[in-house]
Amino acid sequence: MHITSVVPVMDKLIIYQIFTRLFGNQITTNRQNGSRDENGVGKFNDINNAALQAIRQFGASHIWFTGIIEHATQTDYSANGIRPDDPAVVKGRAGSPYAVKDYYDVDPDLAVNVSDRMAEFDALLQRTHAQGLKVIIDFVPNHVARQYQSDAKPSGVADLGQNDDTTVEFSPNNNFYYLPGQTFVAPDNTLQSGTLHEFPAKVTGSGSITATPDINDWYETVKLNYGINIFDGSHHFDPTPATWYRMLDILLFWADKGVDGFRCDMAHLIPVEFWQWAISRVKQRYPRHIFIAEIYDPGLYRSFIFEGGFDYLYDKVGLYDSVRRLMEGHGSCYDLTRVWQQESGDFAQHMLRFLETHDEQRIASRFFANDPWAAVPAMTLAATMHTGPVLLYFGQEIGVRAEGSEGFSGDDGRTTIFDYWGLTEWQGWLNKGWCDGADLTDDQRNLRAFYQQLNYLIIGSDAIQNGYFYDLQYANDNGQSVGYDAHQLYSYLRYTDRQKLLIVCNFSQQTTYDTTINIPPSAFDAMGFNYSQSFQLNDIFLTNAQIDTAGQAGVPLLLPPRSVRVLEIKS
Repeated sequence: MHITSVVPVMDKLIIYQIFTRLFGNQITTNRQNGSRDENGVGKFNDINNAALQAIRQFGASHIWFTGIIEHATQTDYSANGIRPDDPAVVKGRAGSPYAVKDYYDVDPDLAVNVSDRMAEFDALLQRTHAQGLKVIIDFVPNHVARQYQSDAKPSGVADLGQNDDTTVEFSPNNNFYYLPGQTFVAPDNTLQSGTLHEFPAKVTGSGSITATPDINDWYETVKLNYGINIFDGSHHFDPTPATWYRMLDILLFWADKGVDGFRCDMAHLIPVEFWQWAISRVKQRYPRHIFIAEIYDPGLYRSFIFEGGFDYLYDKVGLYDSVRRLMEGHGSCYDLTRVWQQESGDFAQHMLRFLETHDEQRIASRFFANDPWAAVPAMTLAATMHTGPVLLYFGQEIGVRAEGSEGFSGDDGRTTIFDYWGLTEWQGWLNKGWCDGADLTDDQRNLRAFYQQLNYLIIGSDAIQNGYFYDLQYANDNGQSVGYDAHQLYSYLRYTDRQKLLIVCNFSQQTTYDTTINIPPSAFDAMGFNYSQSFQLNDIFLTNAQIDTAGQAGVPLLLPPRSVRVLEIKS
């Protein structure tokens, strides 16, 4: 009933995700579909030393700067030598950061002086490192903007599509897939401005084989060709496909700059053979570089870690989905046991846990829990269940709600990634660039204090960073422990030679449980304790509770709604 995989290195990273365009924006005009000048935009320079110090003091080890690489936009930067994009293939006034326009450049929106945009990014990189933080950026390998063209690529580097044979649907030497004889038609012709003429049409980023993609498709992007013939399913990996070399060049370009890792967008849509080839080559030069896969197919987890070489994978369809159901009041803690037993238990140190990202709905929104405090048991569990990393999305720690429609992004509980916008609740933390939270409400301060205390628990605990995991559900459910509801309560041990912890989470929104946690003899044996002796348990997290008990008597607990106990066991 327990797993005993211990990693010998520190995998308990605390990654703080910043949506760079929004993070430092102090303008809250917030006109729907507003322009850059109307609604404002955050800059590299807004992420100043005060912000970085605060993030480091918060407990983060890494920052994932989201939306760094230049992407398609409706804002005109032609005066700076950047070719405008046809708005018919740009989602939102600001554009999606996942419709990359030039892999070798940064988003001009983020620069105070557009002509110095790369220097401003380099300065941010240096500031971040100086504060003891490591830097992760997005690598978007599956698709690019419809009008992709690099004007910043190093000399001698061939641009994507430059050498393609556009008369054939597929060739392993091509970077794109083509529909010969067909012209691309954008789904909303009312936006056509005449700059886009794509002939022959390319296959859309989602893999839709049509010259007329739907408005709900990834029509603003085109799919890259990694040697899989999507028309007949055949694989062509020998000789090495041309796109593999293009992508390796891009990865090394950013690694050479000093970026410490990549969050790889929709990584499961790219063949694992490419990842094995590319990651191994990057790590030959940068052994400590980390690769995180956005992945939604548990059937691929094992191969993407042990063959592909990924350090960490999104735990979305497993842990996130399970705790979200619990937070919404219709889940069961039996799902948590299922996650480690059937999905990822023997490589849990490779799973990145989170409750919010730019893709997910905000916890505080009416589309999710409608209360940021619902995160207390879920976030504690996500951070302490196993040794792997944890992710926090900026604003999560003060309960940003993401209400209303910003423009292309509708009223869906997500903070927009497509539109120019200013987060009104976030201004209390920004405090005109002092980044000290001086204008937060008391409730926001208390919520942020919870998250910081959780981060500090992670940083200071040998058992959470390096320990074994032992699921106690099987010893307490089915009436074995009076008052124990195994659908709403989850209990487990984390332990090393130096520290033993009992962690109990109550996910119920209304119920206080008066129960006794049974720790079976085999668990005491695993921890090196005598089952019959007496123990003292001290809460090292949110309360100062102290409990004295004998092993066979169990641990009596009173658990209010949405509460957690992290009890250090000492003999």
